[in-house]
Amino acid sequence: MKPDLAGRVGLFGGAFDPIHNGHLAIARRSVEQFGLSRVLLIPTGTPPETEEKDVSCREDRFAMAAAAAAGEPNVSVSRVEIDRPGPSYTIDTLRAIKDDCPEGICFIVGADRLSQIASWREPAAILALAPIIVAPRGDVPDARFDSAPFDEASVFLLDMPKVDISSTFVRRRVLEGEPISEWVPAEVAEYIEEHGLYRESRKAKDP
Repeated sequence: MKPDLAGRVGLFGGAFDPIHNGHLAIARRSVEQFGLSRVLLIPTGTPPETEEKDVSCREDRFAMAAAAAAGEPNVSVSRVEIDRPGPSYTIDTLRAIKDDCPEGICFIVGADRLSQIASWREPAAILALAPIIVAPRGDVPDARFDSAPFDEASVFLLDMPKVDISSTFVRRRVLEGEPISEWVPAEVAEYIEEHGLYRESRKAKDP
């Protein structure tokens, strides 16, 4: 059965440290395949699984996401998690934005992250709250989402090549003095250069 997601707003969260072309490809494909009205990028404030020092300044990450979205007609950026104190939990964000989107919402997430939903806060509530669009990432087979707990949820797979690029890869190239123009929008590459981001080695975790 074809999913009826047309007109909904796709909520796509992540550290975006930095946002890269793979993120934008997922956003574009979600709009194209499912007829979404737009995709809302949601940079995390403080990821609950990491310490604040493990991710870059939230304002830098928001600025890069905003710069990337400026060139995309159906993509915008939200400050809902950036401005929220304390750890950022997906269920809180979905509930906060749902009431502001009478056209309906859906949740866009990579297969690698969604496969770990049992470790998230209120996983059952997340699965029940909105349809989920899954982007192919990692080595997670599509069949994983045919079994519990996903078999009781509305889960739809994005028809696109697997996104192999990661924010860790981009940061590593900057650290090593290598160009990144092939993997991030020009505006993001310029921001990273102008603000001297990722020049020092640090522990890093990706969304």
